[in-house]
Amino acid sequence: MFSETDLIQEIKKKTQHYNKDNVTRTKAYLKYYFKHPEIKWALLASMVSRNAGWNMTDLLTFTYNQLLSKNMRMLLFKTYERANWFIFSDAFPQLLLYSYSVKCNKPLFYLFKYFTISTFMEEEWLHFWTKRKENRLLTAQIINEQNIIQIPVIKEPFFRENVFHTFPYLLQELFHLNSVVFPTKQGDLYGIYIKRFTDTSSRIETGKKLASILFHRDYYPKFLTFANDVTPTGNRNEYEQFLNRKRIDSDNLQEAYPTISHENKYKEDWYPKSPIRDTWWESVQIQPKKIGSSFYRKRGLIRHFAKVVHAIKK
Repeated sequence: MFSETDLIQEIKKKTQHYNKDNVTRTKAYLKYYFKHPEIKWALLASMVSRNAGWNMTDLLTFTYNQLLSKNMRMLLFKTYERANWFIFSDAFPQLLLYSYSVKCNKPLFYLFKYFTISTFMEEEWLHFWTKRKENRLLTAQIINEQNIIQIPVIKEPFFRENVFHTFPYLLQELFHLNSVVFPTKQGDLYGIYIKRFTDTSSRIETGKKLASILFHRDYYPKFLTFANDVTPTGNRNEYEQFLNRKRIDSDNLQEAYPTISHENKYKEDWYPKSPIRDTWWESVQIQPKKIGSSFYRKRGLIRHFAKVVHAIKK
């Protein structure tokens, strides 16, 4: 039988190990989901993490090389990396403590305080332990993770001034160029375009919409098959190999980017200062739609513009 001190250290060690980069996070979430399929958020996190990896390696392609400076591309990479690192550092200890709670047959969520996890999630995990409401826990995790990145990432002065208030980011917001896609091995892409990323409520709404698509009874088996069969690399070739179109060439993420060291200086609980809005709990059900054609049409236009810029530079 392990002591609480040993358990806390073990969880911190595992979290640090799997929080190395985007690929290790994506794999860790997915492995956890197959162990605990009742924790739906783990699969959602893995699929969204995949998308973050694709966005990161997109920055290495010809298009972004022409349109953005090297400094801006690195800043965007660090923004994706910082937000996903922050979420994992908060979420994975929760997942592990639930797993250990199952082993012990008793809730261990009172240990959340040793990981600076919000009291909101301690309440919600205890609620799940007794009521087993999977969708409520899924929504609670979406609410929590989007709140924890608001101050240390979205409102952090460095990222606010150097990323979220810059012309490239504002242009991306204006034309809805950023998206989250869920691929299938049949070559279809389902998902949504991201709007108002800097707004907490908007991100929560996006998370609920993505969950609705991912766990739709008619499509969930296809998404799960893709997740299980296709190894994460951070490269869009993961799904473009199944598409009948020209691929977007880029390196695998772990070969292209250095490992980033992070530090969390923000230890405050967001919950006492951010009252839960009723709309955050509202259920969202949307019919999954294929967005592959519009997604690649937008990418084609951006690439064409990049070629024009490249010609002018010459």
